[in-house]
Amino acid sequence: MERDVKELISQMTLEEKAGLCSGADFWNTKSIERLGIPKVMMSDGPHGLRKQAGETDHLGLNESVEAVCFPAACATASSFDVDLIGKMGEILGEECQAENLSILLGPAVNIKRSPLCGRNFEYLSEDPYLTGKMAAAYIRGVQKWNVGTSIKHFAVNNQEYRRMSSSSELSERALWEIYLPGFEEAVKTAQPKTVMCSYNKINGVYAAENEKLLTKILRDEWGFEGYVVTDWGAVNDRVKGLKAGLDLEMPASGGYNDRKIVKAVREGTLDEAVLDKTVERILKVLFSYVDNRHPEAVFDREADHKKAIEVETECAVLLENNGVLPLKPEQKVVYIGEFAENPRYQGGGSSHIHASRVSSAWETAMEKGRNITYVKGFPCDRDEVDEQQLKEAAEAAKAADVAVIFAGLPDVFESEGYDRTSMKMPECQNRLIEEVAKVQPNTVVVLHNGSPVETPWVKNVAAVLEMYLGGQGVGEACDMLLYGEVNPSGRLAETFPLRLEDNPSFLTFGGDGKKVNYREDIFVGYRYYDTKKQPVRWAFGHGLSYTDFSYANLQVSGEAMNDTNKITVTAEISNIGKCAGKEVVQLYISDKNGTPDRPVKELKGFTKVMLEAGETKTISLEICARDLSFYHEGLRDWYAPSGRYEIAVGHASDDIRLTKEISFETKKQLPFRVDGATTVGEILADPRTAGVMAQMLEAINNAAKTEEGQEAVSASDSESDAAMMKALLDGMPMKSLISFGVPGEQVEAIITQLDALCR
Repeated sequence: MERDVKELISQMTLEEKAGLCSGADFWNTKSIERLGIPKVMMSDGPHGLRKQAGETDHLGLNESVEAVCFPAACATASSFDVDLIGKMGEILGEECQAENLSILLGPAVNIKRSPLCGRNFEYLSEDPYLTGKMAAAYIRGVQKWNVGTSIKHFAVNNQEYRRMSSSSELSERALWEIYLPGFEEAVKTAQPKTVMCSYNKINGVYAAENEKLLTKILRDEWGFEGYVVTDWGAVNDRVKGLKAGLDLEMPASGGYNDRKIVKAVREGTLDEAVLDKTVERILKVLFSYVDNRHPEAVFDREADHKKAIEVETECAVLLENNGVLPLKPEQKVVYIGEFAENPRYQGGGSSHIHASRVSSAWETAMEKGRNITYVKGFPCDRDEVDEQQLKEAAEAAKAADVAVIFAGLPDVFESEGYDRTSMKMPECQNRLIEEVAKVQPNTVVVLHNGSPVETPWVKNVAAVLEMYLGGQGVGEACDMLLYGEVNPSGRLAETFPLRLEDNPSFLTFGGDGKKVNYREDIFVGYRYYDTKKQPVRWAFGHGLSYTDFSYANLQVSGEAMNDTNKITVTAEISNIGKCAGKEVVQLYISDKNGTPDRPVKELKGFTKVMLEAGETKTISLEICARDLSFYHEGLRDWYAPSGRYEIAVGHASDDIRLTKEISFETKKQLPFRVDGATTVGEILADPRTAGVMAQMLEAINNAAKTEEGQEAVSASDSESDAAMMKALLDGMPMKSLISFGVPGEQVEAIITQLDALCR
């Protein structure tokens, strides 16, 4: 039955209403037994359940129940597969129902501004379009089981250093184009039950009391229907936050902030109607879970472990391969590196899962009877060179047909709470890879890491397989990929720069502890590298396969677009190799109009297609005016200038296979005011003023001819003079026409007339 929430609220005391606005402890909301309002429990996510059965704490010092650890977001985003991440969400939703959890805290959608962010393993991508699509699919999957999600951290939380107090300083355009679209797509298309506000300030205002974010954008513009919950301990001024749109404070404040709310209502500084609306939002989400329980839900840890393996096989990215992979059963292979025996499969911090079991590549190889030996080589938990182990590894590699080195970042290198200080892997690993590659040309490196690393040895090895933090089934998935039981199909959801210094945020990341300036603006990730033509190690969208694909016959449903119509883009993708495989087809848009400050290309569509050897399929993607647009701060809206745009379809941001241009015409008019500082070029470029200005220039020119018997202003005796005069006029402020003989009164009249046309 549907609850009459408003009636329920009318029966509450002021203290009860205020009390519902904060937690009972670390993970539970408060109950009001006399009104039949139960407490409900939340759990950290996003890639598994971190439910604490006994005494609860935020840092995970007390053990959580055994759960299934799925691949972290750094891996799942690399699948480029919305159906896959949606199915993973469904599994997690059923697990939550079985474990009596009402809200799963995830997904985490903050943009990967820098490779150094300690929590990058939990975030999806450097690209807002990919982020939004994957997040929305995850939310829909989880919420099919009437379990809520909490998309986080809203907003512009892109570092761990001083994340609780620093201010992210950025332009409106960067905010709207890069840091909000992931949230926007998820809210508009998937309606997460909750949104978690971040700790940090945005341009000087705490997220927890930011009315612009929590009400004007989130609710008024995007239509968010759920409630806003704090990141744990993110409240600054509780009453101010309540007015701004912050609903639930987590964890408990011991009644401290509840009393502040009561006091504010009684003193008349807080309208009780605001409190009532807050309680209404909280109760609606609570009852959407309480009244829709699923007694049939089962948490089958063994079955879900197998599903975690399946997910990871779709996420791993084959970065390099000279033909050494897949391995052949008859080959003598040596596994080197402790990650082969003890894989790093998840990140540190609040998302840490007490895994029900963990498979290693070495254990899996033994179970399958592979022709494998194992040498430790180096430890997985520290940077420490053991010369004897190094020597043994080199000797074992020389005696084998193939050496597979399991490398990456130890737990201590990346975690919630602090940022990395470099992109380097432990020196003991780099040195071992170099030494082994000297004696074994068939050296394969398998990486376990949550964010990009520098790879100084890459040209000396035969293959590189990026497993990321692949969840508890990473070992079995790795074995299947190395031996070709599954064809790698992951693609990078982030760029791997050659070195840290190449990253666009290098000079400003971290800030001074109080502010961090986002001076790279919209040029994040591949938007920067591609526009600057900056060489990278591996580009956004890159990933290899054990087969090959060809692209042909790019078609569009129409070659002209406007503000309201859409265009369907199709292309034929063929598997021209010898085995079945999946290709991730990526669609990018380029503005060909010379519009200032636009990236050379932006992702606006993708699809993953399965093809048997020799098979061809036609893929179809759709684009609209928003896909051509940038956020115009003057208009306070999305805007694409009329003109030409290129549709580019390819395998990666640096591997475009097919292109086609279309035309676009908009009826949107930008705000434009004409005064003495406005240039002639600006006036000629605006359709409202161009015709009138051209006529006025001609009249001024003719008058000058009559008076002086020669051409003036726009006159020229040669092409070079004409070009010079055109450039001069283009940058000439209207007030400067006076210096070229146009009467001041006439200039003022022209300015007044032109400005009137724009109002």
